Amino acid sequence: MKTPRDEFQPPAAIPPPRSQRIYLAGPLFTINERRINRQLAASLQLLLPETEFLLPQDFKHDDRYNDARLFGMLFKGCIDGIDRSSLVIAWLDGSDADSGTCFEVGYAYAKGIPVIGVRTDFRLNQERGVNLMLSRGCAAFVYRPSFDEDLEALARDIARAVRKLNKSVKPARV
Repeated sequence: MKTPRDEFQPPAAIPPPRSQRIYLAGPLFTINERRINRQLAASLQLLLPETEFLLPQDFKHDDRYNDARLFGMLFKGCIDGIDRSSLVIAWLDGSDADSGTCFEVGYAYAKGIPVIGVRTDFRLNQERGVNLMLSRGCAAFVYRPSFDEDLEALARDIARAVRKLNKSVKPARV
């Protein structure tokens, strides 16, 4: 027997539409790298709720990661992710930034997609702590040395750079 409760169900909450998509490029090979990428994306999501964040570490095919037979599809997925984004945030830590991240910065730059470079590594290099081809490929740069270990402050700095760039960026391709 149906009860009034069974007959009427309130509509599920509809999440607000995302006004932009940001691709988060960075090394993703260790537990620490994967965790910090996810933590940064979660912190940024709180500060920029209108934004969808793409983490390449979540890209997989046939429910598998790191399967050489699927590398072509993973490469295409990353390229497509950048193409569908209005902005790229790139971790540029290390004595030399991750090679995949460097490629993603160059690809985004060539496509006219702004890149925010992020560096917490206090070791110095040519310019802003990185090779000048990377520093000059970034429309904005956030440098926050790792000494304070404050991920929330880093996220606030990045969100500020995103908002500043959004004032000059073409509409999102969502």
